[in-house]
Amino acid sequence: MLNRIFIVLRSVVGRSFSLRDSTLAIPVWLRFALLGFGLSIAIAACSPTTPTASNSPNASPVAAKAPTSNVVRFGIQKATILLKTKGDIDKRLASEGVKVEWTEFPAGPPMLEALNAGAIDIGPVGESPPIFAQAAGAALTYAAAIAPNPKGNGVLVLKDSPIQSVADLKGKKVVFAKGSSANFLIVQLLEKAGLKFSDIEPIYLTPADARAAFVKGDADAWVIWDPFFAAAEVGTNSRVLADGTDVNKLGGYYIASRKFAAEQPKILKAILEEVRNLENWSDKNRDEVATVLTDALKLDAEAVKKATQRRVFGLTAVTNDIIAEQQRVADTYYQLKLIPKPVKVQDAILPPDQVAAFALN
Repeated sequence: MLNRIFIVLRSVVGRSFSLRDSTLAIPVWLRFALLGFGLSIAIAACSPTTPTASNSPNASPVAAKAPTSNVVRFGIQKATILLKTKGDIDKRLASEGVKVEWTEFPAGPPMLEALNAGAIDIGPVGESPPIFAQAAGAALTYAAAIAPNPKGNGVLVLKDSPIQSVADLKGKKVVFAKGSSANFLIVQLLEKAGLKFSDIEPIYLTPADARAAFVKGDADAWVIWDPFFAAAEVGTNSRVLADGTDVNKLGGYYIASRKFAAEQPKILKAILEEVRNLENWSDKNRDEVATVLTDALKLDAEAVKKATQRRVFGLTAVTNDIIAEQQRVADTYYQLKLIPKPVKVQDAILPPDQVAAFALN
């Protein structure tokens, strides 16, 4: 395995690298662990830091250790970095004798690939990544639901672009992360405009690489979420074509491995309670949230404030209505042939007695 890793590393030295490179037969999460986010020139525009597990600065971001009862491996993204920065989860679990290892991912799909590989135990993602992960056989479960944030996701075009409406995207190159919330947003917006997903030419890239492609003019539009969305509004020559208003009905989920949820329900419930407390605090202290995130993300203060002010905070239990709406997402992806087989969301819900052990009241 190590020989293979070194061969892959040597193969990318001295030449450009793309996450679409089919010659690299390595899971997405491992590619990020090996290569780092610095390989993309665009990431510098978003953040100069390279993510690593917080308790081991020299370690791989997603070292695949065997899960233990005294360590929780928590995946986050830039949009949810406050979970780590605020420190409440660390303090709560420390009182239970549990240490938290934090790992930052560029998007939900590689985070859940890491979860499926046994490298993390839990993490927040949009509505789409669990569908793709479940279709790939991931042993995951929906632990809690995040409030929808319709204005925090959108489609950007360059200011001088002739594109004036979503309908104008027909035949155009649209860049976004496959299997992310941006993926479903563009599907819904196209449908609303009377178009099909097949009417556009999708380009699948992670946020940093997507930004670079968009700014260079290699894509006609970029579908993205906050804080990348707000950072691009402020820091690029772009304008908003559309956001998630009227179409964004799901905000995402805290996804846990089935093993973690079944074996550590007390710890999982403690985590969810602290997340809900943080959501409630954030809703009432937006200026302070923006200040903390500006420092943590190393992003433009105006961009962070914009993202924070429009964000909808909240965390709830996963209800039957939410499951039904999530099933609609799964069915849509299968109809579009973006996943290889039908997905039954209910299959990723643990039995009621197990859910009761960690579910929010």
